[in-house]
Amino acid sequence: MILNCIAVDDEPLALGLVCAFIEKTPFLNLAGRYSSAVEALQGLHDHPIDLLFLDIQMPDLTGMELARVIERNQTGHTPRVIFTTAYNHFALEGYKVDALDYLLKPFNYEEFLRAANKAKAYFELVKRPAPALTPTVPEPEEEYLFLKVEYQLVRIAFNDILYIEGLKDYVKVHLRKERPDAVPKPILSLTSLKALEDKLPARRFMRVHRSFIVALDKIEAVTRNTIQIGPAIIPVSDQHKDAFNQFLSRWS
Repeated sequence: MILNCIAVDDEPLALGLVCAFIEKTPFLNLAGRYSSAVEALQGLHDHPIDLLFLDIQMPDLTGMELARVIERNQTGHTPRVIFTTAYNHFALEGYKVDALDYLLKPFNYEEFLRAANKAKAYFELVKRPAPALTPTVPEPEEEYLFLKVEYQLVRIAFNDILYIEGLKDYVKVHLRKERPDAVPKPILSLTSLKALEDKLPARRFMRVHRSFIVALDKIEAVTRNTIQIGPAIIPVSDQHKDAFNQFLSRWS
């Protein structure tokens, strides 16, 4: 797999270094180099680009602003971003525009290659062809989902999920114990509860509150307004009570 890349930086030395690193990497193709985000935006319209190595602090249009433009105008071929910057306080904003990685200047080729390999793994995952279907043998239903955790995609089995809690810009996925004495660490991902609800099979998971989705097979006890899963007591809101009562009617 070859990834078409562009490098964007208003500092000539930094731009030259990134371009040299791209040309040194066998699976990257340098399709353009730009000293401003405005020029890069035009280049994105002219060529199909997979990956941007993008500086943040630039005049006229910053790298963060360019990333937001790309995110708002998603098409069938939307490039991904690896930020290259001297300022570490932009890391959280990088999460919000779904950047693949964040290289802090000055960085060496080993650090660059680590980020490039992460991008390669991402594109291999999303571009993998779907297996051919046959008329007589349906494809088995997926038993897992991928969540972005920090700067990587993490595979989470549906069967391991106890419940999911919404926390403003994040979700917290609570997982079952692998051993009786283990204390599983919840997984934090920068996404919305609604987006996650759309990815989960409705026969196994239910939204019971604006802040909670529960795994139906992990419910241990219920009251009129609450659900117990392990030590957690989860509220059932009025908005979701009818749907939950329909589920409970199967227990009767």
